[in-house]
Amino acid sequence: QVQLQESGPGLVKPSQTLSLTCSVSGGSVAAKYYAWGWIRQFPGKGVEWMGAITYDGRTVYSPSLESRTSISRDTSKNQFSLQLTSMTPADTAVYYCVRDLVDSVFGRIYGLDYWGQGTQVTVSS
Repeated sequence: QVQLQESGPGLVKPSQTLSLTCSVSGGSVAAKYYAWGWIRQFPGKGVEWMGAITYDGRTVYSPSLESRTSISRDTSKNQFSLQLTSMTPADTAVYYCVRDLVDSVFGRIYGLDYWGQGTQVTVSS
């Protein structure tokens, strides 16, 4: 059973950078054919896929967030992290770390199967 646990600040000031970490147990962040990513759910319940890092270290980002997003991993700790710069109140959401599924032939992400419990992030001065 794969388990994911988010950690990070619940309150961020406008213009600051959000840093979240996801700790993984029951599976390796380097295991084929998975990617480890982030999604967020807004107060109005809309969900946005933000990006992911694949088993071989490639990063893929949502085009709308690519200029502000960085995802990295620490294989020795079996963790991966999200950094989102220039935060605004519009970034207020529940952030989830997830395990994405990667197609073994084309290397494309096509779904997800596990997710963490989520962490509320509020952007406010």
